[in-house]
Amino acid sequence: MVKIEVVEVEKPEGVECIIGQGNFSIFTVDDLARALLTAVPGIKFGIAMNEAKPQLTRYTGNDKELEELAAKNALKIGAGHVFVILMKNAFPINVLNTIKNHPAVAMVYGASENPMQVIIAETELGRSVLGIVDGKAATKIETSEQKKERRELVEKIGYTID
Repeated sequence: MVKIEVVEVEKPEGVECIIGQGNFSIFTVDDLARALLTAVPGIKFGIAMNEAKPQLTRYTGNDKELEELAAKNALKIGAGHVFVILMKNAFPINVLNTIKNHPAVAMVYGASENPMQVIIAETELGRSVLGIVDGKAATKIETSEQKKERRELVEKIGYTID
């Protein structure tokens, strides 16, 4: 039998969240913390990672509130080798390649400031992440005016495509 569960990610508004899975969490949690510190000056974060043996959640960071919330979320997710990063003063785009390139990181499920849910499957062996729900579903296609506004904004911050 497989039991499916939805876990709400708990985080304050404005806090970015990255959820992924790795291996050998005894050092990976500290390695990822060092990587975050060197990727973005002034980043504030908490990171937690579930270790399959001895079945505990390891955590670290440089912001006590984010550390505690990352640990709480990782424990609620409960899947082995899953990590949760909560951060301020940085965006996922600033750190994703650094995280994904760590040799012990197998994958990143999601990265967002939006409200997030984690879909969990549970068997007699343990728990696994099936996927992430990242914010609300789109309900319409942008209008020409909205597209123009988007292009103006991205050009204002230095990105152009035409």
